[in-house]
Amino acid sequence: MHRSVRNGWILSASFAGMLLAAGCMGSKVPAPVSPNEPIQYPLIDLKNVDNEQEWHVNNTHDPSIFKDGDTYYVFSTDVKAGGTPRPGIMVRKSEDLIAWDWVGYAFPNGIPESALSWTKATTLWAPDVTKLGDTYYLYYSASQFGTNRSMIGVATSKQITGPWEDQGAVIKTQAGDEPNAIDPNVVFDAEGNPWLTYGSFFGGIYVMQLNPATGKPAEQGFGTRIASRDHQTEEGAVEAPYMIYNKETKKYYLFVSYDSLFADYNVRVGRSDSMKGPFVDKNGNDLNDTKHTPQYEIGNKVLGGYSFTKGEGWIAPGHNSVLQDQGKTFMVSHARAESRTSWSYLQVRQMLWTKDGWPVVSPERYAGEYLQLIPKSIIAGQWERIYQAKDANGRVKAKPLILTADGKAEGEPGVGSWKFDGEHTITIEWSGDSVNKRSEQVLLLPSWDWELNRPSLVFTGLDEQGASVWGKQISAIDEGE
Repeated sequence: MHRSVRNGWILSASFAGMLLAAGCMGSKVPAPVSPNEPIQYPLIDLKNVDNEQEWHVNNTHDPSIFKDGDTYYVFSTDVKAGGTPRPGIMVRKSEDLIAWDWVGYAFPNGIPESALSWTKATTLWAPDVTKLGDTYYLYYSASQFGTNRSMIGVATSKQITGPWEDQGAVIKTQAGDEPNAIDPNVVFDAEGNPWLTYGSFFGGIYVMQLNPATGKPAEQGFGTRIASRDHQTEEGAVEAPYMIYNKETKKYYLFVSYDSLFADYNVRVGRSDSMKGPFVDKNGNDLNDTKHTPQYEIGNKVLGGYSFTKGEGWIAPGHNSVLQDQGKTFMVSHARAESRTSWSYLQVRQMLWTKDGWPVVSPERYAGEYLQLIPKSIIAGQWERIYQAKDANGRVKAKPLILTADGKAEGEPGVGSWKFDGEHTITIEWSGDSVNKRSEQVLLLPSWDWELNRPSLVFTGLDEQGASVWGKQISAIDEGE
């Protein structure tokens, strides 16, 4: 036997060698299908600062996704790198979640009068779109940064592209109120009833039932608080709620963003049997527990700032929405470019589910990949590993990882072993002291390497503390005669 290391793997001549090796070992698993090269839009596109038609994924913040027929729409906050944003809620569309085109503004005349008179806002934030009956409902936030004199309003239309008719306030808050009326998200419970989640670090995250005939609250007051933190500051924020119901696990999942949206935003998740909580993480910590110390331990951390060894790194990803679409789940968020953090971009990532029912997010942006059987023979090789530690929410840098064909692992935690389940999941057991000893269950996914512009095998999963573990294969080890 001899061993050789080859850069990358693709579904062509270089990949055929791996398949031949797999056949020699009696493997019946076919080659995984890798996505085609996706369209890539320029970053820091200075020549198109004022050309909205060429923004595509650029200048996207707080994206909310909605599928209408065969078309995906994203509604997002009014932002503009290199200039003053125009108020009105930006709208983009896509046929495949990869290529995005500019549609326009939901409110071409700017901020609705009801929101302007209450908040004196200069832009609109964090929209969310849903459909009740045959009517589309566009929820939006109006506020001024750092205050809770805020308003969630709603507009209606018979078409997803408008025109939108403003229906006024859904919730208003002001100084002295505990909540902050921003960041709306409409979620349907297991029986199909609409609810509204909303809020930010002033008082936390709330949920309340909606009247399906009006899209407005079916109850008095501010609803039930379901997530909060003990730091009522930008650095200790909890905001941007997004809730989904998973029919397979029969649980509700609440996603929230922690910390500063400018520097160390990161997405956490908890789950519950009820819309009203408690939402707990993998370790049983309640997202509404302000007494737990340290606070950063709460919530499974599924997405944070990172960089691989080569290519652009990403800062402060967050304020996500979630798309459940024909058996697939996607996380849609914004992220800031490492090289210029004032520029924010739309990012879509496939979300997978662990065997114990927790969502995890791909380390690479979506390019058409899907979960499939993986031949064991292509797993061994040189990898890069990103460990999304809960107390490190800035940019986490990738570290080397080696997985050998005989089941050994070597990386930043030390040495260990890995086992494959024969489908698409590997378990890595790290030995060592009490700090580094851990178990990581990760799912393999043939993806597009956006940093190196080639297909690559990646993995995503969780350790037992509920921190995300990501990997990307840099070179495969091929064993033959």
